[in-house]
Amino acid sequence: MNDHEDFGWHQLPLFLDKTEMLKDRLQKMSIEELADCMKCNQKIATLNHERFQKMDLHEGLIPALFAYEGLQYQHMAPAVFTSDELEYVEKHLVILSGFYGLLRPFDGIRCYRLEMQTRLDINENKSLYDFWKDDLANELFHDDDLVLNLASKEYSQCIEPYLNENRKMITCVFASLDKGKLKVKGTEAKMARGEMVRYMASHQIEDLEEIRHFNYLGYGYDASYSNDKEWVYLKR
Repeated sequence: MNDHEDFGWHQLPLFLDKTEMLKDRLQKMSIEELADCMKCNQKIATLNHERFQKMDLHEGLIPALFAYEGLQYQHMAPAVFTSDELEYVEKHLVILSGFYGLLRPFDGIRCYRLEMQTRLDINENKSLYDFWKDDLANELFHDDDLVLNLASKEYSQCIEPYLNENRKMITCVFASLDKGKLKVKGTEAKMARGEMVRYMASHQIEDLEEIRHFNYLGYGYDASYSNDKEWVYLKR
């Protein structure tokens, strides 16, 4: 995660009480336990051990939109958004997080490392999926009955079990054809998901049908492989 001081945060995350519970659990873990739990090396575990030990969830905060440094966020490039584009993502974008659960773009957060798929036992829950239960889906669909999913499978799994006829989700699949079969390349898909957010913000899209025109990174919508749950974009 990046430290970013150019933009101010607007509000605290919605599930801060549960994040405090996670922080307390992680603070009690040794460096070795963190390394095993997070499946990372000693150097990364030591860095995050130090972070959790001195972490205050109300101080030293940065907006969630500018906190992440993965490929998806590099290609979203929020630091160069116009004021209209920032207003658009503040209204439309939601970020799923293993540590914070669900974040709005200008929620104030601390730098952390905790993937959603981490096997962390807490309060009789054996995973973060169990820990968050339906909290995130309930909030996500509080005012909407249709969500566009640009998250990886690791994160969308915390929403999918709670979909129903009143809660629908369309997943964008960025793929290429390999011997007639769809093949998703992880690195390219991450880049394309970020580019899709940038595309929607720059075009101020309100009607989902308009994203069928997305053509960044050589991808194009393909109706023959798409359905009402997955919209497929093929690499040309």
